[in-house]
Amino acid sequence: MSNRRVGLWLIGSFGGVASTATLGLAALSRGLTDGTSLVTALPLFADLDLDEPSAFIVGGHEIRRGGFRKTVREFQERANVFDRDLTAACEPDLEKWEANVRPGVALNSGPAILRLADWPEASKAETPRAAVEQIQADLRSFKETNRLDQVVVINVTSTEAPFETGDAHASPDKLTAALEHKGPTLPASGLYAWAALDLGFPYINFTPSLGTSFPAAEELAVQRGVPHGGKDGKTGETLLKTVLAPMFAMRNWRILSWVGHNIFGNRDGIVLDDPANKASKVRTKEQVVSSIVGYKPQTLVSIEYVESLDDWKTAWDHIHFRGFLGVKMMMQFTWQGCDSVLAGPLVLDLARLALLAQRRGERGVMPHLACFFKNPMGVEEHDFFKQFAMLEAYVRQASARG
Repeated sequence: MSNRRVGLWLIGSFGGVASTATLGLAALSRGLTDGTSLVTALPLFADLDLDEPSAFIVGGHEIRRGGFRKTVREFQERANVFDRDLTAACEPDLEKWEANVRPGVALNSGPAILRLADWPEASKAETPRAAVEQIQADLRSFKETNRLDQVVVINVTSTEAPFETGDAHASPDKLTAALEHKGPTLPASGLYAWAALDLGFPYINFTPSLGTSFPAAEELAVQRGVPHGGKDGKTGETLLKTVLAPMFAMRNWRILSWVGHNIFGNRDGIVLDDPANKASKVRTKEQVVSSIVGYKPQTLVSIEYVESLDDWKTAWDHIHFRGFLGVKMMMQFTWQGCDSVLAGPLVLDLARLALLAQRRGERGVMPHLACFFKNPMGVEEHDFFKQFAMLEAYVRQASARG
């Protein structure tokens, strides 16, 4: 058994997704739960040298005061999830890992996210360069203090507004110079991403925000020999779209329209209630159907904040399609899932796979992770089954090489 010690650094540590992933890691380490919902617990992955839950130490950045234990208690009270005996047994781990969380970077987060920030130290960086240096100092300290062999950085913050890149983002040299100046050179997700890649830490963007999806970051990742991936974790309604749309394509049914209405009430819902931030999320959700079927049906995606639902994301979809002899038919479905419980195990999967990729000497975008994302970097394919086949091929190749 490996004696590796690895770090999981979560940006947005005290949010629902990060706290659920952290609780899950503690429960798995203590043998209090099984691997249900972990893709990497499937027999397919048995021969890979993946890190065991007990190898992980958790840390992260946050712009809100709070803690893993506080978030877990809120989930128990408001969403009625998490067994109380299980969480009580995991509290020592959650308390220990809370001490590793540092004030994050609020610079260029946008007004919707800034309204949630109540940790004063999170606003101290005045330039992009100062923000990157602050992030890197925290990452280095985390690795050195905990004697870690590797650290993976995963962004699970709320969705930023769309960010348009330009000439300054075309190469590492140009961006390095631009970071010295005040102004919106990069949004917060990009600052975290740049800091991680520059240190040689794998970075995963679980949000629709910019992250590493610009040329300078992709070039830096190759230069530093570090793998990265994203973006926007695929957990609910969009997952179903990428599973159902291939059925319509293979049966040669013509989709006329696909309407999806999403309602939920967690903190991400508060942020997505802002039209600018909502635009980023809708963009990644709208593209999948047309890319799979090869034409553009009429589509409508709506996302609304309904406070009483808390973390229980609910989606109603209406699909209108034409069949043989021009007969029009319809399909409707309702999906309801606890958003953070769907996303948390995928964060652990991505951490394990990114750390493995780095040990295997991989660098740049990881296309084999496409099935985890709504808008996968480096991959145009959105059919879930074809995406998963890419992951299967990667695992078989990696297993064969040992």
